[in-house]
Amino acid sequence: MFGKLLPREGNFFEMFNQHADRIVEAARAFEHLVANYSDLHLREQYNRDVDNAERAADRVTHDVNRLIHKTFITPIDREQIHKLINTMDDVADLIQDSAETMALYDVRHMTEEISRLTALSVKCCERVKDAVEFLGKITDPVKAEATLKTCEEIDRLESDADRVMRSAMSKLFREEPDVREVIKLKAIYELLETITDKCEDVANVIEGIVLENS
Repeated sequence: MFGKLLPREGNFFEMFNQHADRIVEAARAFEHLVANYSDLHLREQYNRDVDNAERAADRVTHDVNRLIHKTFITPIDREQIHKLINTMDDVADLIQDSAETMALYDVRHMTEEISRLTALSVKCCERVKDAVEFLGKITDPVKAEATLKTCEEIDRLESDADRVMRSAMSKLFREEPDVREVIKLKAIYELLETITDKCEDVANVIEGIVLENS
């Protein structure tokens, strides 16, 4: 019983890395779904892969939130841990939402804009993974600086996605005669751009952690 009263430090950084791995796994599965959308068998397979990655990410999020309450000493502020893992989980949720919305809306074909926004989302998720990997080493000034530069890259990718979405919306409203297709594609474009928005939110949380702890 006395052992339970001793200060303990949970391995939060390892769990952040596990979650980031699942985000990238979901993003890449979604990219494969988009690339192979005309093949129903592959589409279903990659949809399952997205779902599996998102559920695995949920489990890590649950474990982190539970560990916060069981750990006497945490490596960074508890609120920062809570905000980071839950914002990361929002990214995984949005990837799954995008795949589900395509199925629910019975989207028949992929557009160039969907492919471009998907590619930017994958890059953002990969950079999130890179930034998260640095977190456990930010007491090293070189690693701290590398983390901040990675966060800046995420910001640039999010700005690129903004521009692609604005262009996509303009083209959609000018050239698509079917109102139903306009509604469907508008929803997909917005969801994909929101993935990059949420990655930027993760980057902002990480920047705050670096500036307060390095």
